[in-house]
Amino acid sequence: MIEIIKKWDEETFLWLNSFHSSALDPIILQLTQTISWIPLYFLLLYLIYRNDPKNTVWILGGILLTILLADQVSSGLMKPFFERLRPCHDPRWEGILHSYGRCGGLYGFVSSHAANTFGLATFLTLKLGKKQKAIAWLFLYALTVSYTRIYLGVHYPLDLFFGALVGILAAFFSWICLFVIRRKIVKKVLE
Repeated sequence: MIEIIKKWDEETFLWLNSFHSSALDPIILQLTQTISWIPLYFLLLYLIYRNDPKNTVWILGGILLTILLADQVSSGLMKPFFERLRPCHDPRWEGILHSYGRCGGLYGFVSSHAANTFGLATFLTLKLGKKQKAIAWLFLYALTVSYTRIYLGVHYPLDLFFGALVGILAAFFSWICLFVIRRKIVKKVLE
């Protein structure tokens, strides 16, 4: 069963990776870079402050905890444990793969980009989703960043799927921690 899933994952990756264009290459390369999204991060910071100025520090702490957990579980725990080669490091795909000369570390399961972006999207949707319906568009941002990883030949689809799952779980964990810790601190202050 595992071999069937792995085969499907590889075939899907090769099919998706084959859709490339020299006109899109520089755009996709830029979209995968964190620096390209700095204007979005400033907009999010503004929305967080505007919607809940008293709790901005708590929310930022929750975001940091989410990204810390997502990144450490994906890069520090799962990649070294599973040791699944990135497609761009796999000699089977030499001459077939479009990797654009950027590959990253040796192992790719799971994607840290997917974990971090989906973690951010989930945490902020939990916090601001009722007041800011448009915050759900962050999942499009997470999907876009994740797709760039296939386009660039550095992740298989299941690397992204499970990376997104890690990020979502990290966000829920951080949300619960933030709620419990904040409630206990407020309770002590009021006593």
